Amino acid sequence: MTDNPIEIIAAIVFAIALLHTFSAPLFLRLAHRSKRHHGLLHLLGEVEVVFGFWAAVLLVLMALGASGASALEYAESRNYTEPAFVFVVMVIAASLPVLTAVMRLVDRLARWMPIADRTAKAWLCLALVPLAGSLITEPAAMTIAAMMLAPQVFHRAMPERLKYLALGVLFVNISIGGTLTSYAAPPVLMVAATWGWDSAFMLKMFGWKAALAVLINATAVTWLLRPHLHSGDVMAVGNSATPMSSTVIAAHLLFLASVVLFAHHPIIFLGLFLFFLGYTQAYPAHQSRLIIKEALLVGFFLAGLVVLGGMQQWWLQPIVSGLEPRVLFFGALALTAVTDNAALTYLGSLIDGISAQAQYMLVAGAVAGGGLTVIANAPNPAGVALLRGGFDNGAVSMPGLLAGALAPTLVAASLLFLL
Repeated sequence: MTDNPIEIIAAIVFAIALLHTFSAPLFLRLAHRSKRHHGLLHLLGEVEVVFGFWAAVLLVLMALGASGASALEYAESRNYTEPAFVFVVMVIAASLPVLTAVMRLVDRLARWMPIADRTAKAWLCLALVPLAGSLITEPAAMTIAAMMLAPQVFHRAMPERLKYLALGVLFVNISIGGTLTSYAAPPVLMVAATWGWDSAFMLKMFGWKAALAVLINATAVTWLLRPHLHSGDVMAVGNSATPMSSTVIAAHLLFLASVVLFAHHPIIFLGLFLFFLGYTQAYPAHQSRLIIKEALLVGFFLAGLVVLGGMQQWWLQPIVSGLEPRVLFFGALALTAVTDNAALTYLGSLIDGISAQAQYMLVAGAVAGGGLTVIANAPNPAGVALLRGGFDNGAVSMPGLLAGALAPTLVAASLLFLL
């Protein structure tokens, strides 16, 4: 326990923010009924706004309870590299030239598969792209997969329950699909240097199991989706009258690769992003609308989570450190649903003398549970931001997401725990 009142207040605010996340669709329904407060209620119904809003409330309470200087010092002490990186990589990965390159690859692979073209494309987006997250990072994979799946799966004619199942599979597969290397998945990145985990270790201990789970999940959900799949093309949002230049595609892929390479150096990747914005202005005929608004909202969400999550160590770390390895797996699986899995594994990295078995069980549980809620894994808010328009009332229900993610989570957890 803690005797610091600010930490207790922070835990209460965090709990309220979590409840707010699950009740976001209620605010959107109220917004449709209220003319006077429509704007405010709609704002509070945006999932991406929730944690940023409550982080601001926490800082105000800290200023009132202690001092403005201490609140400012705490806010400035947090590391916002991940929110900034997710913002930048979302915008670049969702640009039309990058999507064009991925769509061409998917189209070619789909033609080689002995199934219907639209079914093959959906399967590849749910299997190949999440596994590619181990190379291009999970946020980039989430952005590309969501943009490509939106017209195929998340359309009005698709039954709502199947949308949530597809979303759950996407989130789980992204969470475990980044574990083939040591740098692409945030929960792995938090412990890799401390515990000496390199990409060879990740491939041996996690990667093949994760890949098997990804293939099982993608195959099962694609089989259920196949009668309702559309053949919509994500590139319809761009300037289809202008043939896409191979040089422009190469330049965009180079920007994406450079940002991924310097993911832990915000000054560099933000500078590259400014160059990228200038390049898109230089060749507007080959561009579609950049998703800057959506990416900013996701960055705001993650920054709020950084502020709120930084005050939860006093109750999270005793739970993590007090569990036996096998129990720790299930504890991490459950705790991931209510806190970012990277924050959870980071706390584990602070425990002195943690055994190799406990290390594995902590990370395995954290990545297996990464699809259960919108806050469970850093790329999830990006998926929600890009796909929510395809759901009823234009909002993703958190209970619906939880229900849709249960089956793929069970598959991932079983393979990571038993194999």
